[in-house]
Amino acid sequence: MTSSGLGDLPPLRDVIARHGLSASKALGQNFLLDGQLLDRIARVAGPLAGARVYEVGPGPGGLTRALLGQGAEVVAVERDARCLPALAELTEASGGRLEVISGDAMAVDEPLVAGPGAHVVANLPYNVGTALLVRWLTMASWPPWWQSLTLMFQKEVAERIVAAPGTDAYGRLAVLAQWRSTAEIAFTVNRMAFVPPPKVTSAVVHVVPAAEPGGVAVRTIEALTAAAFGQRRKMLRQSLKGLPGALAALEAAGIAADRRAETLSVAEFVTVGRALEAARVPTD
Repeated sequence: MTSSGLGDLPPLRDVIARHGLSASKALGQNFLLDGQLLDRIARVAGPLAGARVYEVGPGPGGLTRALLGQGAEVVAVERDARCLPALAELTEASGGRLEVISGDAMAVDEPLVAGPGAHVVANLPYNVGTALLVRWLTMASWPPWWQSLTLMFQKEVAERIVAAPGTDAYGRLAVLAQWRSTAEIAFTVNRMAFVPPPKVTSAVVHVVPAAEPGGVAVRTIEALTAAAFGQRRKMLRQSLKGLPGALAALEAAGIAADRRAETLSVAEFVTVGRALEAARVPTD
């Protein structure tokens, strides 16, 4: 395989074989080896020449190659020490455009290592993907340090991110993703594209920050959605009764207490949150 600016690189399968690598189920790994598919994922993020990219879980470096091939400068965080020698070879081939951090992505100070305006592009390990997304969506400061998120998820999770009110997939993740950003599914990926194949289809999701709705804090939306969707099959009068001031905020917002959480739009959650804050009721 040849990638722009990287010279001649051995096929990824050869790298994996030479280093004795195999995907770890415990780490939620599934390797992607198809160069054309990896290039397609990288292109979803937009033009990357000279851009800073933050990657989580590069594994043997398949997506990393594609990102470097698009001209990006990449900071990659890898927890699996087995993959570090293969990534070190890619670091050398990149001419200084790849920095690999050995560690747990959940413990990384991302704004510090990636810098402001970075694009996040990753085939996220399944076991930490949702937790990382929620963290990136619920930063106190907005706009966030990241310029865009291009992330691989199980298709079911991807559908929850972009779901509309009134659908089965609509829930807390949809509200958090859509209240101050735009999210779309770029394309789906057949499970047979991975080594080993997971049991489900995957999808690439692209998220771009939008203007933050004024008058409501992140912690308020988090608390409100956690309570509302914690008992999603119950009416709001029941699911929100444990959140101080929430029922009064519903009334102030003109929203009937006999509705269920999945029927409220993102804008309605924001309206309730503003009413909750206007009453100066603590939400945590």
